[in-house]
Amino acid sequence: MSGEVVANRYADALFAIANEQGKTEQLMEEFEVLDEIFRSNKELNAFLEHPRVSNTRKKQFLDEVFNDFSANVKNTLKILVERHRTEIIPSIINHYAKLVNDAKGIAEATVYSARELSEAEKEQLEKTFAKRLNKQTVKLESVVDPSVLGGVKVRVGNSIYDGTISGKLQRLERNIGIAN
Repeated sequence: MSGEVVANRYADALFAIANEQGKTEQLMEEFEVLDEIFRSNKELNAFLEHPRVSNTRKKQFLDEVFNDFSANVKNTLKILVERHRTEIIPSIINHYAKLVNDAKGIAEATVYSARELSEAEKEQLEKTFAKRLNKQTVKLESVVDPSVLGGVKVRVGNSIYDGTISGKLQRLERNIGIAN
């Protein structure tokens, strides 16, 4: 089974448990800290995946390091260590965040433009896409992409809304090609 599918199952289960306990936000905060820890400490993942370190020692280490974390997070980490699946932790965190945002009516998007967008432009895009996607809020991450000559391209999940000049020219070219 692919790592992404497995990660999604863990995230779904954690979300269901946290939602039942009314702790979705608390778990999200813990996951944000956990994500930062794993991103900034490459040695941590190497330690947790090392074949010569016993699972007992790894679990003991997790108990000591993540002492302040909830039992749900610690137990999930221990299960992942036991099943040699610690590499999927970032995917679990990402999917869990998406579930929390979906429950709140929030969508995350990335906007690509030739220059840095002003706050007013970002705000307008957020409002437009919130309405278009039927969400309460859209959180935009702005990325300056020199390959974009003009206009913007917005990515929401697997969907891309291309309003760039090159995208419009490509659509025009396809339409002209169909007409001939």
